[in-house]
Amino acid sequence: MARSSRIYGLLHTKLIWRIGTEILHHHPNSKMEDYNNIYERMKDSGFTNYLMISLEHSFHLLQNGHIKDAKHQLSVAESWRHGKKSAAQYKMTELILVYKGLLDYVMWCDKKSTLNRAEYPDRLDNQDMNNLFRAASVHLKEILKKPGVWDPFILSYVEMLEYYDDHEEVIRVLKDYAYDNKFPPNPNAHVYLYRYLERRNASQEKLMKVLKVLCALVPSHELMLEYSRLLLKSDQITNIHKALGIVLEMLDFASWRSSLDAWNLLKAIIKKLKSQSNWKDSVAEKMAARKDWWPALHFTRFHASKDSEELKEVKASLTKVLCPGLMLQYTAGQTTTEEGTGKKTSKRKRMSSISQL
Repeated sequence: MARSSRIYGLLHTKLIWRIGTEILHHHPNSKMEDYNNIYERMKDSGFTNYLMISLEHSFHLLQNGHIKDAKHQLSVAESWRHGKKSAAQYKMTELILVYKGLLDYVMWCDKKSTLNRAEYPDRLDNQDMNNLFRAASVHLKEILKKPGVWDPFILSYVEMLEYYDDHEEVIRVLKDYAYDNKFPPNPNAHVYLYRYLERRNASQEKLMKVLKVLCALVPSHELMLEYSRLLLKSDQITNIHKALGIVLEMLDFASWRSSLDAWNLLKAIIKKLKSQSNWKDSVAEKMAARKDWWPALHFTRFHASKDSEELKEVKASLTKVLCPGLMLQYTAGQTTTEEGTGKKTSKRKRMSSISQL
């Protein structure tokens, strides 16, 4: 009975907290004092939700520009204790510490902006900025020890490290985040590593190594265009074949169907493949599993009516290579190519032929 009453009391408190803050969100005359009042009352109403309410209170203060007050709320929550700490409370305390580090980063950004605008930078401001960096680093680097997706925290930490030219630490952090098995597969982690290496003018081999993993995770990612271009630049026939497979796989997705960049890249890859005697076999091998459904995905009369003239010209030039032996209803301008014959017929004649079939 006592247990049931306690659970009911906790649910009742949480309900008041949620409904109360929601009313304030929609009330036209609500003030910051009203929010502070309900948050403080809810903290005192029961210890179970204290840390979560403190974190939400901090978020609200931050959203309204009260950065120092938001950090103060997290500092108070950090030192809060009530009986034996449960596993849930321990995790919430860790989260509060990391968000405290994120607020130190926000304040560091403000200081950096002030120093960049100042004609004569203040030495004390520079010292404050360095202190905020050290304080933020203590908490943000701890997140790398915990499994999870921590993109905002990682990016904040990396930005500060990069500002202070600690490039070895940046590489270590980004590689751990991308490749350490304790973190779940996260395409963003590989994007962050690639973008940093790109800024540092890393070699093509290093860039391709990162994009290779990203390709396995998200074959439709926009960086696959860059991956294919890098493979194409290498001039190795195996890499050109790999680039062909990557671009074709991108075009398997409807989101890339009208991408002029993707089709132009496919055209450039095939042009480079033509230097090999067996290039037609290479293309046919890649298209074998696609020949039954690619025409409907890319080369119909509907697509021809929607695609730009530039895109139609590129796609029409590839139809005989990608779908040999098929009569496609995809035209560039007013003509279409009858596959297998190489003859061009007018639209009217083509439609007449189709109706007879």
